[in-house]
Amino acid sequence: MTLFVLGLLLLQQPSPAPASAAPEETLSFHFERQGLPVPVFTLTVHPDGSAVYQASYAPEVPRYSPYAASIQALPNTEVTVNVMLTPATTSALFAEARATDGFHGGCNSRAKNIADTGAKTIKYVSAAGTASCTYNFSEDKNVVALTNTFEAIAFTLDEGRKIEMNHRYDRLALDHETEYLVSEAKLGHAVEIAAIAPALRSLVDDPQVLERVRTRAANLLAQAGATP
Repeated sequence: MTLFVLGLLLLQQPSPAPASAAPEETLSFHFERQGLPVPVFTLTVHPDGSAVYQASYAPEVPRYSPYAASIQALPNTEVTVNVMLTPATTSALFAEARATDGFHGGCNSRAKNIADTGAKTIKYVSAAGTASCTYNFSEDKNVVALTNTFEAIAFTLDEGRKIEMNHRYDRLALDHETEYLVSEAKLGHAVEIAAIAPALRSLVDDPQVLERVRTRAANLLAQAGATP
């Protein structure tokens, strides 16, 4: 066989298929419970701390409003918010996700007569594959930790929405809202305050807002490491 023919045979050989890229590592938390102001939300986090919050807000019905029925008939408001989480929270979330070991054996409690706290789904995508678990209540310590953190982040983002809305339409309501946020932050039920820094900073910069509201907002920003 001549070198020319050998060369033609080699050229005709199929090229090896390129190796498929490993899936990007992501962690998401999906929540559903009808009847709440935020009946549905999903929070997806990447290892670099970038996160996407997608939520469905039910129409808000003013108390004793003659238009309550028509307001309730309105469709939910869909929002998408991009945020950056702190390295500490991001690292903790992924460490807890890896510690679940793929949710082998499930994560939903088998205990009976547990109140409905909402359908929750944690989904973890890594080089090892995709693992997910749907539950109402879990006794797995890692799942509990993930749930608490995700719900605390979502709470903070929703408070940011309320602050922005009240700043625009009902400044007196900011007194209660900021006091509540400070209280929940102390209890650990509100985390990643820096994610709503623009909303808090707008209060600090507004001389028409109550002084104690501006002080609370400034303190929250300082505690979060964000410049007032």
